[in-house]
Amino acid sequence: MGKPKILVGLGSCGIAAGGQAIYDHLKQTVPADLADIEITSCIGMCWAEPLVEVVGTAGGTERTLFGYVDPAFSDQIWQGLQAGKLPDEKRVRESQDGKDYLEKQVKVVLRNCGVINPEKIEDYLATGGYEALKKCLNEYTPQQVIDIVKESGLAGRGGAFFPTATKWGLFAANPAPEGGHKYLVCNADEGDPGAFMDRATIEGDPHGLLEGMLIAAYATGADRGYVYCRAEYPLAIKRLKRAIEEAEKRGFLGEDIMGKDFAFHLKIKEGAGAFVCGEETALMASIMGRRGMPTLKPPFPAVSGLFESPTNINNVETFENVAYIINRGPAEFNKYESNGTIGTKVFALAGKVKRAGLVEIPVGMTIRELVEHIGGGSSTGLPLKAVQMGGPSGGCIPERLFDMTIDVKSVTGTGAIMGSGGFIVMDEQTCMVDVAQYFLTFVQSESCGKCTFCRIGTKRMLEILHRITAGKGEAQDLDRLQELAAAIKKSSLCALGQLAPNPVLTTLKYFPEEYEEHIREKKCRAKVCKPLIKYAILADTCTGCGACLRGCPVKAISGEKRKPHTIDADKCTRCGLCKDTCKFAAIDVF
Repeated sequence: MGKPKILVGLGSCGIAAGGQAIYDHLKQTVPADLADIEITSCIGMCWAEPLVEVVGTAGGTERTLFGYVDPAFSDQIWQGLQAGKLPDEKRVRESQDGKDYLEKQVKVVLRNCGVINPEKIEDYLATGGYEALKKCLNEYTPQQVIDIVKESGLAGRGGAFFPTATKWGLFAANPAPEGGHKYLVCNADEGDPGAFMDRATIEGDPHGLLEGMLIAAYATGADRGYVYCRAEYPLAIKRLKRAIEEAEKRGFLGEDIMGKDFAFHLKIKEGAGAFVCGEETALMASIMGRRGMPTLKPPFPAVSGLFESPTNINNVETFENVAYIINRGPAEFNKYESNGTIGTKVFALAGKVKRAGLVEIPVGMTIRELVEHIGGGSSTGLPLKAVQMGGPSGGCIPERLFDMTIDVKSVTGTGAIMGSGGFIVMDEQTCMVDVAQYFLTFVQSESCGKCTFCRIGTKRMLEILHRITAGKGEAQDLDRLQELAAAIKKSSLCALGQLAPNPVLTTLKYFPEEYEEHIREKKCRAKVCKPLIKYAILADTCTGCGACLRGCPVKAISGEKRKPHTIDADKCTRCGLCKDTCKFAAIDVF
């Protein structure tokens, strides 16, 4: 009878929530001959971290997942395992929250995340790992592999949704230069605020990425590869390096792979975190040690890319789909379809939502199903206002459109984009003008500066938004924003500039009344823009306890003990500390 396993979720989210302390505690207290204490990664339930899962009670394969675990409760788990009855409380998968979160998801890319130990190749092999590569090498020609991917309908998940098989076919048609190489690159330079899909996927299933890249290399004739991953993902890089070493030792990477005349060598290139390096020509420039700036096409990378050699670039999620398609067949993948978009999509569900985390849904699900059923709805109890899809280059979709399906055609029709999977939920406390300002600030600061309209145009747009949120906007500013946006979209070289105005344009389109209020009434209905709000103490409610007075960092509050206090509007910096401090709801914002 095999020993049971106790898995501790140690993705970045689990570690941040305290999972490492739980793992260390269990390693110290649980005898190694009675149970194996191992790590796993993010299963997607970031809202319930730290997570601990018991696998194989009484020698079986049953899995029991516990959430909100602390070291004391981990002792209860171990005691229950010894007694033959695990605790009933904190069972996440069996709770209503867990059922709602998981029942409508379809795990393809995330099939191994939170299930296996990502630092052990044996765990990946036990799930059928590298069997898809073996099948390709033994049963299919390179063209047949491309044909299978074409039949599946897989499209690039980095944001462009270009057909993967078409991209591979164009790349395969170009031979390596004499004495040179063909390069396959994985774009893991995930830079969207609030996005963590690629990071979590690599942390949880690094061999899934390697196998997808190996199959792509075989299909296209590539013999060299890079994973371009930002250095801000140290855990992902650590586990990927370990996976590469393990794959090389097992003969899955290197020369004569699986005894066949097929070679592929892979390196990791750590990026410095420039958002523009998500664009493929800027990414290649960075790999070659140059400044990350986009270049004109043609030549396209498939003809002349890295080191002037044929190059193909796909993102993490795209490659993670490949082994599944080979093993299960294209029909199993393309049975999910909506308006021409096929398969599943991974999203980083974040913001004002109860159950934030990593989700994978079949295309065609509605925004409302994702936000309210899987995500559990508003975390603040306030009505939801919008979602931001596609990161800083995406757009805001209002609540009245939440019943639309999630697919490329539907989302693009709103003015937003699917992007790589950023998905931020906003409630009524969100100022949409401030949201536009936030995302444009990010894009403007990340512009490489090559294009005048991107470099200067976004700055002019940002200056207008600063004026509006400061109560100094003019009616003509709305026309100026539209004119600048049109010019920037038309004249920018790469997608960073072409899509930069999207947050402004979509908020102007769906929330024009908020812009009008900021300009004409000098009012922010969400009470977010500090120059447009005031703090006041309600005389009828104030008890004169003095807590706000003592906590005010600029001494803007005055008053006698046990008598109503007042706020000097000229001194007040609108930091909100007084409102947070007051226990009697005696401070109002208007």
